[in-house]
Amino acid sequence: MSLGYWGNGLTSGNQVPPVMSLRVTPVKPAGHAPSQTFPAPLFQLHKKDGEMGERGETGETGETGETGETAETGETAENRCTRIPGKEVHLNFNNNNNNNEEEEEQKKKKKIEKKERKEQKQKEKQERRERKEQRKKDKEEKEKKEKEEKEKKEKEEKAKAEAPKEITVIDPSGNTYYNWLFVITMPVMYNCTLIIARACFEELQSDYLVYWFIIDYVSDLVYLADMVFRTRTGYLEQGLLVKDEKKLRDCYKKSLQFKLDLASMIPTDILYFYFGLNYPEIRLNKLLRFNRMLEFFQRTETRTNFPNVLRISNLVMYIVIIIHWNACLYYSFSKAVGFGADKFVYPDITDPEFGRLVRKYAYSMYWSTLTLTTIGETPPPVKNSEYFFVVADFLVGVLIFATIVGNVGSMITNMNAARADFQARIDAIKQYMTFRKVTKDLEKRVIKWFDYLWTNKKAVDEREVLKFLPDKLRAEVAINVHLDTLKKVRIFADCEAGLLVELVLKLQPQVYSPGDYICKKGDIGREMYIIKEGKLAVVADDGIKQFVVLSDGSYFGEISILAIKGSRAGNRRTANIRSIGYSDLFCLSKDDLMEALTEYPDAKAMLEEKGRQILMKDGLLDLEVAAQGPDPKDMEEKVEKMTETLDLLQTRYARLLAEHEAAQSRLKRRVTKLEKVIPQVEEVTGTEGGVPPATSKETQ
Repeated sequence: MSLGYWGNGLTSGNQVPPVMSLRVTPVKPAGHAPSQTFPAPLFQLHKKDGEMGERGETGETGETGETGETAETGETAENRCTRIPGKEVHLNFNNNNNNNEEEEEQKKKKKIEKKERKEQKQKEKQERRERKEQRKKDKEEKEKKEKEEKEKKEKEEKAKAEAPKEITVIDPSGNTYYNWLFVITMPVMYNCTLIIARACFEELQSDYLVYWFIIDYVSDLVYLADMVFRTRTGYLEQGLLVKDEKKLRDCYKKSLQFKLDLASMIPTDILYFYFGLNYPEIRLNKLLRFNRMLEFFQRTETRTNFPNVLRISNLVMYIVIIIHWNACLYYSFSKAVGFGADKFVYPDITDPEFGRLVRKYAYSMYWSTLTLTTIGETPPPVKNSEYFFVVADFLVGVLIFATIVGNVGSMITNMNAARADFQARIDAIKQYMTFRKVTKDLEKRVIKWFDYLWTNKKAVDEREVLKFLPDKLRAEVAINVHLDTLKKVRIFADCEAGLLVELVLKLQPQVYSPGDYICKKGDIGREMYIIKEGKLAVVADDGIKQFVVLSDGSYFGEISILAIKGSRAGNRRTANIRSIGYSDLFCLSKDDLMEALTEYPDAKAMLEEKGRQILMKDGLLDLEVAAQGPDPKDMEEKVEKMTETLDLLQTRYARLLAEHEAAQSRLKRRVTKLEKVIPQVEEVTGTEGGVPPATSKETQ
């Protein structure tokens, strides 16, 4: 019997194989008649391992095919055929499509679930890896941060350890330094005057030996303290006072003053053991501190209010010291030649009249003064050595005293320079009034006015004095002097500080003598006035009747310089103001105010508003006129200013154009010269255009 069927494999191993309806044609066995029929057996297909093969073929013996391949997995299935007697052979197979689709969907779902589980695992693994990396990264950052903090801390500690040690520094411009200069000047002055005297006059050294030793060694201690003081004296570096101990010490060691100070501290006193105690000249190295005394005098000159007096005093002191040294040298020279040997030298000291110490010093000073000043007669020299001594004395006297007398003359001239200049102005005014035949009464008033200026020290022009100061420092001086006065004016009371500074610099001091009119009714107001000192009276037209008396701090004319539109008074003065005595006033002109207000437009609007309020309060403001448009006069002023600016620009443009033309002319001349020189160079070098001709290889 031949049995063939086709079916789809099942995916589930637990399901019962479906029954399929199939017509079976039995095969006649051998020995049977051809017409014999067999009952139709009923076959059931059993799937081995839960899956059905796609196709099975029977052999000659009618057995079912043993192998088959599933549709999905290709696995082998063994199908068996079981005969059920008494039944017609039918294989009932239901439709497997739906079951197969469900199985495929279940497979897909499982695959998706498996994929999702795999992705989830990968994701978790990735997250674990990321967390691990993050922990590692955080740990590294933490370690790095800790390391940086540690290094930073070490650096700070190292920098703190290596940082320059700041100490208490003495400011060279302060009082402490100046007072110390005074202290060090005392031993310097002592050594400059008495060492030479003790060396020349033996009695002076031997009679007061103990006192000299005490003063000498106290002076040495002061010298030593001065060296320590020098190492604590600051200096400016980039505008700042250096406080580093090492820098201060190194700066002092590198200076010339340190070498001089060190030389002055050499203990030459040990030579006393060799030469004896009557040789104080071994301490002449102490004179190397002389510049400290000069520094003290220079600083005193800048501090004192009477510098000319101090300069003259210093010159007199220098003259006395020079005469003193020359007198000591003269006595020592006389001792070397022999006292009383001739009329030139000092008389014989055996004479009681010339044997006393005071007479010896006085006689020597007298001779020294006559010789150096060359204003008296001295005994003529006799010996050659005396001639040489006098010649050297004269040369020193001429050089030194020429310098000193010249300085004295210049100082006296400077002292009288201000008075001479002031007197020249008075003389010029007198000559003018005489030439123009001014009345005697007016001439007297002018002279009195000048006398008042000089007597009260008001002849100095403030702008001339302050022009050498920098702008900021000049502004501070002006603020210190004038700001309080300016704040008394109502309209300037609430102005910003910058505008007040500008105005303070523009205030001009003016002095009026008794009876002078500051302004008269109907005058055009171009200035406002602030009374600094004195009294002014508002008088009637006759100049006698007084309405109001203005005193220190009063002001007037502030509204007129603002030129407020609608003012019934306009810019005209409404009263006569006259000085009762000598009056000092500050004047602020309208032009200066407007120039300052150009940089402060808000302040200008505020001042005008304040002025309008004051006029409204006094009933002097015409509201209709104030509400109108801009005044044509203001437009004219603006046009005039623009015209002036345009003229200035044209002038500058013309100058630049002339400079440009001059530069072009110079350039043309240079090009012309080059055009003449180039052919000559070509002839000499055999080149064309200054370039050597190409060789044959280069040409090829």
